[in-house]
Formats: sequence, C-alpha cells, structure tokens
Amino acid sequence: MKIIETLSELGQATEGCVLTIGNFDGVHLGHQEILTVARQASDKRQAELVTMTFEPHPVAILFPERAPGVLTPLELKAHLLAECGVDSMIVLKNNPDLLDLTPEDFVSRFLVEKVRPSEVVEGIDFNFGAGRAGNVDTLLKLGAREGFETTVVEPRKIELSTGQRVRVSSTMIRYMLESGHVADAAAALGRPYQLIEEIIPGRGIGKKLGFPTLNMKKPNQVIPAEAVYAGFVRVGDSVEDILTSKEAIPAVYSIGQARTYGEEFPLLIEAHLLKGNLGQVTAKYMAMDFIRRIRSQHKFKTPEDLSKQIAKDCEQAQEILIAEGT
Repeated sequence: MKIIETLSELGQATEGCVLTIGNFDGVHLGHQEILTVARQASDKRQAELVTMTFEPHPVAILFPERAPGVLTPLELKAHLLAECGVDSMIVLKNNPDLLDLTPEDFVSRFLVEKVRPSEVVEGIDFNFGAGRAGNVDTLLKLGAREGFETTVVEPRKIELSTGQRVRVSSTMIRYMLESGHVADAAAALGRPYQLIEEIIPGRGIGKKLGFPTLNMKKPNQVIPAEAVYAGFVRVGDSVEDILTSKEAIPAVYSIGQARTYGEEFPLLIEAHLLKGNLGQVTAKYMAMDFIRRIRSQHKFKTPEDLSKQIAKDCEQAQEILIAEGT
C-alpha cells in the first residue's frame, strides 16, 4: 500500500479513485463494512481504493484537551487498512487550514481539485468541513454538482456479552476497553485489541515470585482497565516484525500498580508467558493481544498470597486460550 503524506503527490496519483475519508481509529467492523463496499466499487470501476485519514485526530488539533485516546497508532492502522484491500492512504498531518474549510470549499477546493475521485464512500454518520457542518446529505448534493458519485453505508451493529445490541464505533470501543470489557471490544473490532510498544526492564518482582514477566513501556494508546487478562504476546525487533509475525505466545497480563508492594508504583504493563523461555526473548518490541479479562486488581496481604493467586490466574488463562482454538 502506498502512503501519501504531501498534497503535491495528489492528483495524478489519485485521479478517478474510489475514496473514503475518516480517522479509521481501530479499523473496526463498521470501518471494514465501508472499506468492503469501497473495494467492490473500485473493482467495478477498475480504479484504486484510496483512504484519507488524519494524524493526529482532528479533535486533537482543534481541541487538544478533548482529544480521544488512540486505538490504532498510524503504523498499525496502515497495516490493517492494507489488509482490507486499500491501495493508497492519504495521511493529512497537522493541517488546521484544511479543517477550517467550509463543506463546499472542502469538496471543490480539495476533493475535486486535488484528489479528483470518481466516487466517495462514507458511513451514514460522516461529517466534514469547519464545525463538522457537512454530512452525507451535503456530500450527496455536492457530489452531484461536482461530478462524483456518493455511496452511503449503513452502520454495523453487534451483540455484546450482555445481550445488548449496539452500534459499533471507536467511542464505544474505547469505553469497553477503559471498563475492562476486552472481549466485547474484540467483537466490535473483529479481532483482539492490541497494544504495541517497546520492551523495558522491569523491577524483578514477578521473577522473585516465580512468574517472570516482559514489561511494556506505556504506549500512546487506550490502555485497558487495571486488571488481569488472558491474551497472546508477539515479539520482534521492530513494529513491522510484530505486525507480520505469525507466532502468538499465550500469556497472562497484569495491568496495575503492584499495590501489594506499596502505593508508589507507577502503572505497570506486564506479560507472563505461559510457553517458552522468557530468558531467550531478546526482542525490542512486544504486542499484547487481549482475549479476556480474568479478574480485577487488588492488594494482597503477603507476596506469598499474590504468588498463589498468579498460579490460579495462569491456570484460568490456559483454559481461556485453549478455548480460543490454540
């Protein structure tokens, strides 16, 4: 997949394309529905499928204090979009002037003059232009006037573990993760939620308890609620290595502040591998795929009590991950 980061690359590279615009944070089932429709349209037209996304999120530029947490950093997002059949990704970085355009100017002065799409595919809740004043009805009218077709895709709904049916959105997924409902987040994403960052030295507490861990630097992503989880770890010398890795190591995760040892600890993100020799892991980066929450965090009276509970967590994680088909 080609990544376009400058306006000068537009035009000839994108003329006649099928375009879809959005932040695509999470590349969740709703996004995938839009991308499937767009891919079908591009195949029919024998044209390229182009996505246009923003880095960072437009809200982070206009209202930094209200910026939403990130589900998929740019490198992960690009990987997922390529898997969905995207040919080129336009990345608009820190472009407040573009965000200040009226819907009419955004279409005429940017889409038509710069990108030149033959068709634009969007979800029903798409907004654009200064103050998010434009919607899909606006786009339909402007597209008819400017000579490109507009296709609107209905939202995707899923059933949560509670039985409730909800509309899939990045906002909903952030809420699920921040409340520890990683299995429901995975259902909305169509895959397990994944944290990716560098491996850093730990404090050796897990090793002393008989459960050595890989420790992750705090990522610039939404971090699931403090709890113990079952999941799969991937390791590599780079983020690219992780994204292409086929080896998933079953693990138990702990996200918390190790309050058994005092209140001064920062948030720790740790993974104890259930297979393999931790001493042989020399990779620089790790990814944590979250499958299911096991329990909440709490303070234990003694390290021995904590060790006994970790052993139980490992047994439960094994059962959960075996049920996942490994």
